Amino acid sequence: MVVSPLIALDWGTTNRRAYRVEDGRIAATLRSAQGVSTTPADAYPGELAAIRSELGDLPVLMAGMVGSTIGWRVAPYVAVPAGIDDIAAALTRIDDRTAIVPGLSFTQGTRGDVMRGEEVQLLGAALAGQVPADALLCQPGTHCKWVELRDNRIAAFTTAMTGELFALLRANGVLAPQLAAPVQADDAFREGVREGAKRDLATSLFGIRASHVLGLRDDTHAASYASGLLIGGDVAARIDGGRDVHLVADGDLATLYATAIETLGGRALVSGCEAAFIAGITQIRKLSA
Repeated sequence: MVVSPLIALDWGTTNRRAYRVEDGRIAATLRSAQGVSTTPADAYPGELAAIRSELGDLPVLMAGMVGSTIGWRVAPYVAVPAGIDDIAAALTRIDDRTAIVPGLSFTQGTRGDVMRGEEVQLLGAALAGQVPADALLCQPGTHCKWVELRDNRIAAFTTAMTGELFALLRANGVLAPQLAAPVQADDAFREGVREGAKRDLATSLFGIRASHVLGLRDDTHAASYASGLLIGGDVAARIDGGRDVHLVADGDLATLYATAIETLGGRALVSGCEAAFIAGITQIRKLSA
C-alpha cells in the first residue's frame, strides 16, 4: 500500500521537528526550538498553518508532548502491552486532516510509568528492521526509556531521569562549578560508569566534591566522571549479567550509552532515531487512513 504524502511532527517540550513524508521517505524537514513549553495554548493552529505553508497542505500526524496536558490537546494514553496497531486505533483528532498520536502507560501494582513520542520511534525501529521483534531497547535522553519489546509490541517499560539529574547537577548546587567541561566517553567516564554500577549515587556524587577539595581529581574530567556515574547506575539496573541492548539514539548520547553498556559487560547495537520515527509514523498513517 502506497501512503499518500503527509506531514509528520515530532513535537516535544523544547523543540519541534516537522517532516514532509512521501512513500515512507523524508522529502523535506523543518526544525524549530518552538517546543510546547513555549507555545501558547491558542497558538497551535497558527503554528500548524505555518508548517503547512512550508511543507504542503497535507494531512498531519503529531507525536510527543503536543498530546500532553501542557500541549495542544490531551491524547489519552494507551496501556501496554501495545503495538503500532493499538496506537493507530487511538488517535486524537483535531479535525479530519490532523491528529495526535497517543502516548503509552504502564502500571505494575502502585508503580506507574508513561511515555509520549518515544513509542513511535521504538516501535518504528522494529518495523524498519533495525531491532529484532524481541529485544531490550533503550532510548536515552532527558528521561531515558528502557523498553521490553516482545513480538514487536511494547510489553513493559521504565523511565530514568538520568539526563535531567545531570542537567540539574550542572546548573545548581555544590558540584556545578566542577561540571562545566564537555562530557566525553573517556577513561574518566568509564571510571564513573564502574563506580555508578555500585548504585550508591548519593555517596559517589559527593565524592566528586571531596576529591576537588583534597586535590585528588582534576576538575577537567569531573563532568565526564559525573555523567558516567549517572549513566552507569542507570545501565547497571537493566543489564545485570550482561545483555544485548538496542540503542535507538543518535550522536553523543548513543556513544556515551554504548560505552557504558560495554564497560559493564553488555553489547550495544545502535540504530538512528529519525528513520525509526518515520517508519513508525508511516505505519500509523497506513493503519488509520
